[in-house]
Amino acid sequence: MAVIAGVLLIVGLAAIMVVRSQQPPSGVRAIVWDRESCAHCGMTISDHRFACQLQTASGEIYDFDDPGCLLSFLGERHPAVHAIYFHALEGEAWLQAPAVAFVTGQHTPMGYGLGAVADATPNAIGFERAQATIAELALHRHGGGGTPEANAGELR
Repeated sequence: MAVIAGVLLIVGLAAIMVVRSQQPPSGVRAIVWDRESCAHCGMTISDHRFACQLQTASGEIYDFDDPGCLLSFLGERHPAVHAIYFHALEGEAWLQAPAVAFVTGQHTPMGYGLGAVADATPNAIGFERAQATIAELALHRHGGGGTPEANAGELR
């Protein structure tokens, strides 16, 4: 009887671990600076000021080196989002979308020009506007309109 109870306990614990491994994380999963690559452009994530993370409803985690890369990824792949986090331009905080805003004209790793700030920051654009702007830049780029760097003036 004790053997059966032990086996049932082990099977139960294994089942709990499997279920938990398939659930989305709570909070930001640590990014290993200078080791992990952006899920969109493949560049190594080095500058924490522009790092961001997408967590899907199925538990997948994607890290990005530039807010524009994450926003482009959303527009291209349309994943089922659990949470999105942007590293604050200043300080060490992570800001969660959609309660985040962006200041424009920043020198970012991929030239999209967006830096994440608190959503109450004066002269900042909101999450939805940033998404629309990046989508428009993608249309220009794919329609022969150039690189993010060439189009970054549109964000200012």
